[in-house]
Amino acid sequence: MTDAVVIIPTFNEIDNIEDVIRAVFSLEKKFHILVVDDSSPDLTWKTVETLQEEFLGQLFLEKRTEKSGLGTAYIHGFKWCLEKKYDYIFEMDADFSHNPLDLTRLYNCCTQTNVDMVIGSRYVKGVNVVNWPMSRVLLSYFASKYVRFITGMKIHDTTAGFICYKREVLEHIQLNDIKFIGYAFQIEMKFKAYLQGFNIKEIPVIFTDRTKGESKLSNGIISEAIFGVLSMKIKSLFNPNKP
Repeated sequence: MTDAVVIIPTFNEIDNIEDVIRAVFSLEKKFHILVVDDSSPDLTWKTVETLQEEFLGQLFLEKRTEKSGLGTAYIHGFKWCLEKKYDYIFEMDADFSHNPLDLTRLYNCCTQTNVDMVIGSRYVKGVNVVNWPMSRVLLSYFASKYVRFITGMKIHDTTAGFICYKREVLEHIQLNDIKFIGYAFQIEMKFKAYLQGFNIKEIPVIFTDRTKGESKLSNGIISEAIFGVLSMKIKSLFNPNKP
């Protein structure tokens, strides 16, 4: 048994899933993996099922019936991990945009310092993004600046999806009340933790855009992230004690 689990949400990640699973399991620090798959038409889930035979008791699969959004996939995963009593719960993409080697850095920071939530940040020290077009870098960077300004959070990478949570953070957030399902989900989770007074730290990571498979980013997702922030902030003013 290990104290740490990595949640990897998937939809059509057949080109990446086996490699990323093997990369995580090759680390000196032992992690378990939970794949939350939305019935990928490319049968990503089938590859995971096959690998479960090799990584018995380390690799777990939750297969959902339809594509329901990133946020709901993570909420599903959080509840599963809390039920299984893991102490450290991670978010990570399946496409190697997050380097599996950095999992150990996030874990060490969370266990060896007085923090409750560690973010693998693209923007805490300059801009550490590889292979993105400049338009997307600027959109992401200034979106985070905008969110930081509106919410008051002292976080540079507010849309980051590479995170280590102590279980206490997820236990205190009302997961059923999370509203956003796209990338704004990442903002909302940070904002909820911030409102609860948890100690949040960013450490620099290099984000590398996927080389296999297709990006799930869309204009609708970006709009949700940008325009949903104002309503989220306003609601917090009227419900300051609601986690």
